Amino acid sequence: MPEARSLSPLKILDEFIMFKKVYIETYGCQMNVADSEVVVSILAEAGFISTDNIKDAGLILINTCSIRDNAEQRIWGRLKAISYLKKINSDLKIGIIGCMAERLKERLIETDQLVDIVVGPDAYRALPALISEAEAGHKAVNVLLSREETYADISPVRMDKNGVTAFVSIMRGCNNMCAYCVVPYVRGAERSRNPLSVLREVKELFDKGYREVTLLGQNVDSYIWNENTGVVGFPELLEKVAFDQPAFKSSFLNFTS
Repeated sequence: MPEARSLSPLKILDEFIMFKKVYIETYGCQMNVADSEVVVSILAEAGFISTDNIKDAGLILINTCSIRDNAEQRIWGRLKAISYLKKINSDLKIGIIGCMAERLKERLIETDQLVDIVVGPDAYRALPALISEAEAGHKAVNVLLSREETYADISPVRMDKNGVTAFVSIMRGCNNMCAYCVVPYVRGAERSRNPLSVLREVKELFDKGYREVTLLGQNVDSYIWNENTGVVGFPELLEKVAFDQPAFKSSFLNFTS
């Protein structure tokens, strides 16, 4: 939190409120969009408020892509473009999250003292603690990959305000290890969500008026969940989702990798 210095109580309150505002920019695939919505939910639980105005924020998070060099170059350019904000607000914290954070790690921290927080795709639950670490003047890094993390228990805060379409992540990671692809190295091995948690999230969306849902994963065909009653693969999950929501008769269920 910003130091009190010799400011009036009203000014201190204003600075505190500003610090608790988070601005998120998302680059790359639909999975990153879904991840940003998970991040907003996690930070909301910690008292942060999402803002659409970058100049109002005390915390800026950039959710990044590493699929091509051009994607990373856009982030380096964006960091330079917003560097002036740190001159205006010395308490401002900037975080790089997502695939580029996982791939480059320390190199991001060393960049002209612009980046305070570096968080990989499987470490978003640690964000509140890492932000506190950055507040204390330390560089905060967590890029540990997980074989279990799916964020299944977190209800994402939808950033697209159209109230009609939404993404639902059903699995994370990839086992294909293609020579040209960085995904297994930055998002880890495949793991699938409990189908009950997928059904719960889809129901929440339809209860809120959403009418188009896209099931997401690095490779949705690889979805698999072992239950006592048998194995649930991707075809079975599609069937469960479709039959669980009668509203799909007049709505859309999509999937993409």
